[in-house]
Amino acid sequence: MTSNYDGNGAQFEGMGRSNYGDTNTVVNDMMSNSGQPHSKEHFKPTGNTSKGQPSSSKAIAKQRDHPEIPESSFITQMDTKLAERPFFVPIGEGGLVVALERLDQQLQEADRVRLLSKKSPVTWAGSEIAPGNLGLINHGGNPKILTRPGRYPGFPLRNWWARSWCGTKGLSDTVIEFQGLTIVQVSQNQAAVISDPRNQVFVITNAGFVAYAIEGTYDILSIVDQTHLPTIVKDRLTGITLGSTHEVKMTSRVGNAGQKDYVVATFLNIPASNCAILQRGNDLELLGAGQSVITNPNVTLRGLYTLGENQLEMPTKDIFTRDQVPVSLTIYLKWQLTEPLKLATHGYSTPYEALRDKTQSILTQVIAHLDYSSMVKQRSLGPDNMDDGSDPSSAFLDALRTRAMDEMHEAALEYGIVLKDLAVIDRQFKGEIAATMDRLTTRALQAQVEAANIDRENSNKVKAEEGTLLVTRIKAQQANTQADAEAYRVVAGAKAQAEKTRIESEAQGAATRIQAEAEAEAVRIKALADANVVDQFAREMELRRIEIARVRAYGSKAVFVPSETMGAQMGSAMALGMAASMGAANGAAASK
Repeated sequence: MTSNYDGNGAQFEGMGRSNYGDTNTVVNDMMSNSGQPHSKEHFKPTGNTSKGQPSSSKAIAKQRDHPEIPESSFITQMDTKLAERPFFVPIGEGGLVVALERLDQQLQEADRVRLLSKKSPVTWAGSEIAPGNLGLINHGGNPKILTRPGRYPGFPLRNWWARSWCGTKGLSDTVIEFQGLTIVQVSQNQAAVISDPRNQVFVITNAGFVAYAIEGTYDILSIVDQTHLPTIVKDRLTGITLGSTHEVKMTSRVGNAGQKDYVVATFLNIPASNCAILQRGNDLELLGAGQSVITNPNVTLRGLYTLGENQLEMPTKDIFTRDQVPVSLTIYLKWQLTEPLKLATHGYSTPYEALRDKTQSILTQVIAHLDYSSMVKQRSLGPDNMDDGSDPSSAFLDALRTRAMDEMHEAALEYGIVLKDLAVIDRQFKGEIAATMDRLTTRALQAQVEAANIDRENSNKVKAEEGTLLVTRIKAQQANTQADAEAYRVVAGAKAQAEKTRIESEAQGAATRIQAEAEAEAVRIKALADANVVDQFAREMELRRIEIARVRAYGSKAVFVPSETMGAQMGSAMALGMAASMGAANGAAASK
C-alpha cells in the first residue's frame, strides 16, 4: 500500500508522485498486492515552454497535459502475493509440512512422482530423524521427503535398491535445495531474491514457499539483510549519510562469450528525513524512507537526497568590482531541500550544484556595483554585520545582504530548495590595482590604528589617574572608619571599666554590711545565751574559760594590767553585780 508525501509541497502538480512514508516496497510492475495496477501520476520533463511563460518551476508546475499511465505502477508493496506457478505452494499458517503435503498432492494429480515418502518410522534401528527436521532421500534422481521423526531402517533391500539416504535438514532452515525441490523461508528482516525456471526474478520477505521445478530450476540468488546493506551512500560534500544500497547479480551464460553477471535487484535502505528519486523513461517518482527493492529493469535509481538542513562554505570564482578589481569570495550557505523532484527535473544531482551556479551569477551582478574601497572596509558581510547608514558604501553592503539574499532565496525555490542563510565570510583581492590599493589602504589603516592606539593610551592614562584618585579616596575613608572604630572602642572600654568598678564596690559594701550584721547578730545571740546562765558556778567557770583563752592567746608569762580607773572598775563591779542579780532573778522566775 502506498502513501503520498505531502510535506513541504513535495508532491506538486506535474512533478510526479511521492511514496514518502512507505517502509516496505517493491519497485516492479509485475507484482501487485491486489492484482490490479496502481494509477499514478508521473512527471515527464519537457523542454518547450509557451511564449511569455517563464522557464521555471512555476511553469513546470502548470503542466498538466501529460497523460496518466494506469497500465503500470512504479511502486507496490514488497510483501506481495506470490504469482501462480506450476508446482509452487506458498507456506501458510500450517507451516512447511502442510505446504509439502499440498505440493505432493499437486504432483499426484499431475501424474508425477510422489514427493512425500510412505515409509513409517520405527524405534529400534535405522537412520534417525529428530523432531524439527526433514529426512532427504534420493530416489533415482527424484526427491523423497520424510516428515515424521523416528528411525528408518535400510531394509528390505528392494526398497533401497534405487534409493540413497542424503541426511536431514531443519524445518526452520532459510533455504533447502534438494534434487529440484526448493524451500525458502525468510523472516521479517530478510528478503530472498529468487529466479524461477523462466529466469523471472521475484522478491519475497516475511514469507516462504516450496516449489518443485520440472523444467529448469529455482535459483536463490541472495538472502539480503534489509537493515544492514553493505554499500553506504554519503554526500561527497557534506558527508551526510543518505542511505545504503545493495545490488544482487545473477550469472548468465551468453553464447560463446562465457558467463556474465547482470544486476537483477537493487535494495535500498533510506533513513528517516531522506528520500530517493526513481526514474523510468521520462517519469520520476519520489520514494520515502524505509526498505525498498528495485526489480524492474526499466526503473533506475536517479539519486538519494536528504531533506534535513545542510551548511557549507563555498569558494567563488573571481568577480570584478566596479573599478575592475578582481575579488574571490568565500560564501557560507545554509539550505534545506524540500522538493527533490524539482531539483531532479533541472538535472542537478545535489542541491549544492544548483546553489553554486546561482550564487556565482547573483554575486557577480551585485559585486559589479561595489567599489574596492567600500568592500575592503568589511572583513565579513552577513546578516550580523550591520551599518548605521552613515557610511556612503553602506547602501552597497545592504544591497549585498538583502538583494543577494532575496534573489538567492527566490532562485533556490525554483529548485525546491529553501535558502536559510547566506553570508560572505572572507574575500581575497587580486591584481596590481588590488596590490597598490592594498598598500594605500594598509597605510591608511595603519594611521587609523596609530591614532586609535594614541587615543587608547590617553584613555588608559586618564583611567589610571582616576583609579589612583579613587584608591586614595577609598584609603582615606578606610582610615576614618578605623579612627572611628578605635575611638568607639576606647569609650566603650572606659564605660565598661567604670561599670565594673561600681558593681564591685556595691558588691563589696553589701558583703561588708551583711558580714557586720551577721557578727552583730552572733554577739547578740551569745550575749543573750550568756545572760540566760543563772548558775553562779557556771558563770565563774565561764570567766575562768575566758581567762584560760586569754592566757593561751598571749602566753603564760603575760601580765594583764587593768587600764581602767578606779571609778571605772567600780562601775564594772557594780554592773557585774547588777547583771548577776538580774540573772538570778530571771533564773528564779524560770524555775517557778
